[in-house]
Amino acid sequence: MFITLNEPLITALKGYGTGVMAPGMNGIGDLVYIAAHNQILAHGRAYRLYQSKFAARQGGRVGITLNLHWAEPMVPQDPSHQEAAERFLQFNFGWFGHPIFKNGNYPEVMRSRIDANSEKQGLEKSRLPQFTKEESEMIAGSADFIGLNFYTTDIVYPVEDDITIPSYNSDDGLETYQDETWYTSGSSWLKVTPWAMRKILNWIHKEYDGRYDIFITENGVSDNQGNLDDISRIYYYKHNLNQMLKAVKMDGIRVAGYFAWSLLDNFEWDNGYTEKFGLHYVDMSDPERTRKAKESSKYFAKIVQINGFAESDVNPCDNGF
Repeated sequence: MFITLNEPLITALKGYGTGVMAPGMNGIGDLVYIAAHNQILAHGRAYRLYQSKFAARQGGRVGITLNLHWAEPMVPQDPSHQEAAERFLQFNFGWFGHPIFKNGNYPEVMRSRIDANSEKQGLEKSRLPQFTKEESEMIAGSADFIGLNFYTTDIVYPVEDDITIPSYNSDDGLETYQDETWYTSGSSWLKVTPWAMRKILNWIHKEYDGRYDIFITENGVSDNQGNLDDISRIYYYKHNLNQMLKAVKMDGIRVAGYFAWSLLDNFEWDNGYTEKFGLHYVDMSDPERTRKAKESSKYFAKIVQINGFAESDVNPCDNGF
């Protein structure tokens, strides 16, 4: 199995939009869309190259990994909030998923809103690039599976943004926040919402007509202390895995694999060593980078060993999810 790109959304938004990550470009209104466009084309060409040169001999599968927070409408019964949540999913996942897993073109909601905003801003052409007919044909269906990095949830509500200054953040016409009562983690953006795992898998399955296996390529939680007795991480894995199991067994979702993030504490983007996601503790001050197994690694290993939950597994993490 091969993954062409991991989290192209982050590369586009933070590398070419806000500039907080490499290569540090500030283009939240235009460069973000160009960067995403080129990544989609690069993925498609890599996929077609593998199919033509190597697939017959190697029998490999090629996909792409996209990251997504679940979008929960602030007012679930309000159609405008439902539409805002759907826009969030399309502007984050569908941005890449629609051209690759569907028809070689961007989601209609992105095309219509960004085209309209660009016109209102006096631009001669849309800030959202167009694929040529040949490019669309090359991109459409250029994956053998869907890779998903899932961690958390945002609550979404619609807004009428000022579009005077072109921006991805106003193109989607929504705002987000997280419920302050949700369990926290070592990352400001990551609140613990295991119930969303099942929802997000169902959305992806339905959105792409159930045609693709889904591999959860990242799922995990951080802390700042690196405690070996990491009961909060056990809680996270237990309940996310349980919701994934429900999606498979009760909803018929094609989940083909699950990968915990991560095996070891690591250098976490621009937060360095301060956010610890590992199943194993790493002493970053030791030149040998000595490692110790956390309790979560033992819990996860038991699940892998028996391929499921043990009936005797009763602990403080059990809250009925």
